[in-house]
Amino acid sequence: MEKIEQIKKVAVRAAREAGRILIAGMTQELAIIYKGELDLVTQIDTLAERAIVTHIKKFFHDHQILAEEGNNQESDSPYRWIIDPLDGTTNYAHRFPCFCVSIAVEYERSICVGVIYDPVRKELFFAEKGKGAILNQQPLSVSSCPILKESLLVTGFAYNLRDNPNNNLDHFSRLLMRAQGIRRMGSAALDLCYVAAGRLDGFWELNLNPWDTAAGFLILTEAGGSVTDFSGKPFSIDKREILATNGKIHQEMVDVLRSRS
Repeated sequence: MEKIEQIKKVAVRAAREAGRILIAGMTQELAIIYKGELDLVTQIDTLAERAIVTHIKKFFHDHQILAEEGNNQESDSPYRWIIDPLDGTTNYAHRFPCFCVSIAVEYERSICVGVIYDPVRKELFFAEKGKGAILNQQPLSVSSCPILKESLLVTGFAYNLRDNPNNNLDHFSRLLMRAQGIRRMGSAALDLCYVAAGRLDGFWELNLNPWDTAAGFLILTEAGGSVTDFSGKPFSIDKREILATNGKIHQEMVDVLRSRS
């Protein structure tokens, strides 16, 4: 792959620059636009995405780009950047300090670099395919929790949960009765990072998009975790469901997610 070291540097710098924009925006009045009844976007999402894309194009003008707020670019390049400039927008709009920047890079449809930056805690999660995952230069490793009943899980609910009967409430109720506890942070990218860091043992969610999971998928797998769909089949970022665990509780979670009672 061409210039992988430069790609890594550009991704990290872009994530940090977007993070600075998010922090500065926390003290600004927000202009909120609703893309759906519960799905919103602010001017900070747009500013952060523009900064990321501008920085990428300085170095890789021909690379493809898939970004949540629409700054997309198609080309014949084997490289594609997958960007969520502000994962956790609802949290951000309420000034709840749980949000991040997520940037992944694909080469020939395989994710090779993942960067997730939490500017509030100044935590930068990073992975390169085949070389492990780190948090602020320290190696990441999933937890050793062996069984579901001792696990701390995390999940989320899609913006269309009021209209879509496949809204995760049934899975939530079943797993709540089987796990030690469940959290709901509002940022799928950070959910994946926290499983990678061993702070949580498992994560599942429905109706996600590629920019929600691409970087976190690589970070978690490089930290030793397992990622599939709900049936245990291989995960891809184009799938609408994800199950991500420390590996040890994975089959137990598959069994619960596939059950009807």
